[in-house]
Formats: sequence, structure tokens, C-alpha cells
Amino acid sequence: MPAPSIQFQSVVEAFGQNGWQHEVIEGREVLQTQFEAHHTRVHLLAQSFTNINALAIVGETPLRPEDTHLAAFLELVMRANKQLTLGGFEYDFDRQLLVFRITNIFEKEKYDADIIASMVHATIAELDRLVPLANVLLRTKTDVLPDLSIEMLLLREDLLPPIPGDDGEWEGEEEEL
Repeated sequence: MPAPSIQFQSVVEAFGQNGWQHEVIEGREVLQTQFEAHHTRVHLLAQSFTNINALAIVGETPLRPEDTHLAAFLELVMRANKQLTLGGFEYDFDRQLLVFRITNIFEKEKYDADIIASMVHATIAELDRLVPLANVLLRTKTDVLPDLSIEMLLLREDLLPPIPGDDGEWEGEEEEL
């Protein structure tokens, strides 16, 4: 197996600097870990694309909408995307996972650790923001679902997770692999 690229090594170092336990996927420039956020567990992957000097951070959490709620759930995901500047939500139908993906193209081969940490924090925070709203929608009785305003649901602040501390460290509890 060839030595890890400068790009991937900088990702591994950034995770280490933040104290995030992780596992490198053998033969690939991908690492994986899990975070316990406020509302959900996030399975997180970081993949380096050395040929374009880019890093993708992908967070996933299980959500299984019933067929009766699928259209409203997908509308929630798409409306949440309209509010984003960076990154985006997806729904993986095959694996029944809500996914948040953010990618950055770096100027230098050695990726900036602060940008990597910001990408990880954003991924966790966005999934942790949308999961409780999705759960409200998914628990709504089918007969009143047409009356649920998804626009108003997205404005709810009472379900927002706590904001990480000003020290830049994620306050969620991390699970070791």
C-alpha cells in the first residue's frame, strides 16, 4: 500500500489534534468515526481527493419515513437545503439514511486543520438540527399531515441543539470505534 498523501495525512493530523478517535479504511484515503450529537448519532466519513486537492466530509444518520410521510419528509430536506450556503442534505433511499455532505477544495496540499474542524462541526450540527424536525414530521398523524407547515417547522428554535463552546471544540460526546 502506498504511503498516505500529504492531503490525507493532514486530515488524520487534524482529527488527532481535536482528539477525535477514528479509523482509517484500509487501502483508501478515507477515515471514519462516530459522534454522539444532541439529537442523534452521526456516522462520519472524511475522504481526501488528492487529484483535485479536495476533502469531502459526509455525515449519516438513520431515518426511516413511512410511505405516507415520504413526500413531506423529502420536502423538509429540500427546503432545508434552500437555507444552506455550504454543504447539502441528501436522502439515501437504499440505506434509509439522512446524509449531509460538505466538500472543500484547498489551495495547498496540506489542508488547514481549522477548516477541516469547521467542516466536521458543520456536518454534525446540520444533521443534529434537522433530525428533531424530521422526527416531528414523521410522528405527525397521517390525517393531519397536509395541515403541517414545513416552512413553519423549519423556523422552530425550541429543538435546536446547543451551540458548541467558543473554544472550537465539539461538546458532543464522542464514541470510540
